[in-house]
Amino acid sequence: MGRVTKKHKEALAKVDRNKMYSVAEASSLVKEITNVKFDASVDLAVRLGVDPRKANQMVRGVVTLPHGTGKDVKVLALVTPDKEAEASEAGADYVGLDEYLQKIKGGWTDVDVIITMPSVMGKLGPLGRILGPRGLMPNPKTGTVTMDVAKAVTEVKAGKIDFKVDKTGIVHAAIGKSSFSADKIQGNADELLQTLMKLKPTAAKGTYVKSIFMSSTMSPSIAVDPKTIGS
Repeated sequence: MGRVTKKHKEALAKVDRNKMYSVAEASSLVKEITNVKFDASVDLAVRLGVDPRKANQMVRGVVTLPHGTGKDVKVLALVTPDKEAEASEAGADYVGLDEYLQKIKGGWTDVDVIITMPSVMGKLGPLGRILGPRGLMPNPKTGTVTMDVAKAVTEVKAGKIDFKVDKTGIVHAAIGKSSFSADKIQGNADELLQTLMKLKPTAAKGTYVKSIFMSSTMSPSIAVDPKTIGS
């Protein structure tokens, strides 16, 4: 077992393991217990009472965080020449088609989001093995396959994220940075949690939100009381 540093011990001492915090309390506390020298990501892990193996219990969606992600999201727009100017003006970092398809085929994936058009999806199919495992394959459900390329690029740059429950029933999402104010962390957390509540599958039985934990990079996790969603 790794050695626990003095700073980590101090952080652990500030978190009451027997307490379930409100979203507001957790948003303040996560800033107190973050002691790394870089601007750490703040993350939520939400365990849902669903069986992801069943199609009618899959939880997947998109949310635009009101205060952004705090991250400079690198966007690749794979578009035909008539859409290149539109994508560039909206803020896409890389714009083009065939040259980037060749780069991806060679293993290049130095982007966070790929946005494309329906007519281009056929060319992306063979690259599924490369893009799929990295979560980069565009999908109409997340708004990354669209004719309105400018809108999609703008939304992603502004803080739109997509999420999906994993095979263990947990949704993991980065909701900001430790440099954010507690109010902004809370606002982003509330937006994600409210979105998850709206996506509750009708086939899901029993308790829907089983547990919520907030943490930052290398910090202890803080248990959030599901009953306090929105407070």
